[in-house]
Amino acid sequence: MEEYAREPCPWRIVDDCGGAFTMGVIGGGVFQAIKGFRNAPVGIRHRLRGSVSAVRIRAPQIGGSFAVWGGLFSTIDCGLVRLRGKEDPWNSITSGALTGAVLAARSGPLAMVGSAMMGGILLALIEGVGILLTRYTAQQFRNAPLFLEDPSQMPSKEGAPAPGYPSYQQYH
Repeated sequence: MEEYAREPCPWRIVDDCGGAFTMGVIGGGVFQAIKGFRNAPVGIRHRLRGSVSAVRIRAPQIGGSFAVWGGLFSTIDCGLVRLRGKEDPWNSITSGALTGAVLAARSGPLAMVGSAMMGGILLALIEGVGILLTRYTAQQFRNAPLFLEDPSQMPSKEGAPAPGYPSYQQYH
């Protein structure tokens, strides 16, 4: 199972790292804007200033955390692709588990196991939903009518069917 929308492996790490940073900055910015607005003193001017201040301080930090996660995940994923010689959902699930374990290494072995399980389960759910959606959408188009694009398969202007097709009179 090959994904054609993704970059090849060495460049995928940079691509995923940048994408994760962007998602972290945007999502963290929205969250911090709301949090800063709610925690600021009363008055619209104070609340807006608190919102902007919270976004300016915390959004880059959240984006950086996301970038570290995305970069490590992609690095492990590319390593597994290289090691196993194939690209399948098991690489992503294993990469999620190993990323969780590596990022929790400073908290001890118990935290590593818990984070590895959470990372693996989370990626298994994401991969499972992706597979189900792919199968569901493929089933929708399985019984779709065939559209003829080739002009040689179209009926001729005199009303005679193209070779291999039944005539109009057979059905009426």
